[in-house]
Amino acid sequence: MAESARLLVADDNKVNRLLLSRSLEQQGHRVALAENGRMALEMLRRDNFDLLLLDIEMPELDGFEVLAQLKADRALRDLPVIVTSSVEGIANVVRCIELGAEDYLPKPLNAVLLKARLQACLEKKRLRDQQKELVRRFATAEVAQDLQQSGFALGGRRVHGTVMFSDIRGFTAMVERQSPEETIELLNTYYMLMFEAITGAGGVVNQMVGDGLMAIFGAPLPLAGHSEAAARAGLEMLELMALYNAERASEGKAPIAIGIGIATGEMVAGYTGTQDRATYTCIGDTVNLAARLEAHTKVMGRSILLDGAARDGLGPAFAPDAMGPVLFKGKREATAVYALGPAPTAASA
Repeated sequence: MAESARLLVADDNKVNRLLLSRSLEQQGHRVALAENGRMALEMLRRDNFDLLLLDIEMPELDGFEVLAQLKADRALRDLPVIVTSSVEGIANVVRCIELGAEDYLPKPLNAVLLKARLQACLEKKRLRDQQKELVRRFATAEVAQDLQQSGFALGGRRVHGTVMFSDIRGFTAMVERQSPEETIELLNTYYMLMFEAITGAGGVVNQMVGDGLMAIFGAPLPLAGHSEAAARAGLEMLELMALYNAERASEGKAPIAIGIGIATGEMVAGYTGTQDRATYTCIGDTVNLAARLEAHTKVMGRSILLDGAARDGLGPAFAPDAMGPVLFKGKREATAVYALGPAPTAASA
């Protein structure tokens, strides 16, 4: 990107625009032109640019107003801006920097200095883009958005949401009967199918350990009807596994069953770990209960178990079966348990 980039020049002086454009194109960049601040913002919101070279004194919207709008726009606030202006005074320079400009170059522009500052800004953008890509690759879109909006800080906030735990029944015995390559392929397929159902319903998969996963509905971003969303996801997970099992049967392979536990309530959601290594997760009694419900699917022989709070959040389209109260380990009082979906078809772990 430091060698060739897509640049936008915003300047109300046509001669300045054309001269600067020619200089930048000679450096190998692709250049678009805007004659005022309003036009520049419209172009930035319509197309992708790597950097904006911005004049201050322009009609309709001046450079200060453009910088303010860029700073307030989540999609554009990281765009590097170099202010090129004949407006003098340290106060104007400070104001531009405070509004988010990367640099301030006085007119008439020094070509050598402009090239050096341009390359430095583009290199910083390239590194920022790499960091964003890493976040997108190793975190969910919702967590990436939360990081962009709020920044990273260890700790959490109290939220009301729904937690889901799921794992494969008989996975330990299955691993013993097949090669490591087959196990990896199975897990990759399993996670692909589960992610499809969970993210499609608005959930966030935040933990994957072996054949087990944990998903959150309602954090880090709020989600209306999170209990019902989790239930829909669970039922679709069962449907996808049924289709996958039909394919496995045609290959002479044993079917796979999963167990799912869903609980709704208050929890603390946030980043845990250290400043060097952290993860986004939820903690609290609701999380523990969802894990207990998932484990109890083996005992009750049902694929999806919910607590009473999750059941209360379901619409009339759902018809959960009351399974009676269960006293889970670590709980003082019994929990009313409800079931959705058919019983597993594979042996319990």
